[in-house]
Amino acid sequence: MEVLERGGEVDGLQVRWRQAGEAPVLYLHGVPTGSWDWIPFLERTGGVAPDLPGFGRSAKPGDFDYSIGGYDRFLGAFVDSVGLERFALVVHDWGCVGLALAQRMPQRIEQLVLFTCVPLLAGYRWHPIARIWRTRLLGELLMGATTRFASKQLSRGSNHAPGPLPDQFIDALWPHFDHGTQRAILRLYRSAPEHVLTRAGSHLGDIAAPALILWATEDPYIPAGFGRAYADALGGPVTLEMVERAGHWSWLDRPELVERVARFLESG
Repeated sequence: MEVLERGGEVDGLQVRWRQAGEAPVLYLHGVPTGSWDWIPFLERTGGVAPDLPGFGRSAKPGDFDYSIGGYDRFLGAFVDSVGLERFALVVHDWGCVGLALAQRMPQRIEQLVLFTCVPLLAGYRWHPIARIWRTRLLGELLMGATTRFASKQLSRGSNHAPGPLPDQFIDALWPHFDHGTQRAILRLYRSAPEHVLTRAGSHLGDIAAPALILWATEDPYIPAGFGRAYADALGGPVTLEMVERAGHWSWLDRPELVERVARFLESG
């Protein structure tokens, strides 16, 4: 299926997204990537994948609310803008902001797919890089010192396959890792101490749509136990699959996950 790049104004922001076909599926990327993460999925299933504000080719304004609440409000406007009335939601990493939308309007969620994503649950503690980003001055210093070479080296522990991540991944990421994206990352992490994450997931039980959780066992940023915790918190029927030999971007280690998601979406 051909993946096209679209653009338009959403809630006063210039937003870019990738779209294939007419399938009502919303894919949400995490940090520090963009909609390109989802190209293999869009080619197989169709759907819509935005560059969230602050990332990729979407606007990166200084006055945007880079927080769970801010992205929730944006996504409400985005799904209305692109005509997604009822839709499947697929999230990874900070794409979990889509779960705020799903809790606010659960009647619009037909299916849910979770890859390892930031836990909107009790008990999570930020990983070391996130703790640096959350610390004023240290976060700015780390961002300022980040080069393409450094990004590649930092990716060595991200996945099961011996690192670093492929050049294709770094080549897609690096041109967009500008000051605007760095600012968005710092504000997002600083807006989300652990108690805020817990509060943001307080109504996960309201999401009654069938869910597929594909939780990598070797993600260095998010412990494997949170896959079960999400399964217990959601309110509908859940299929939990612990994905062995896979790290943070699990579909890079296990390309067959694209087909697994496609089969689940087609079963709805």
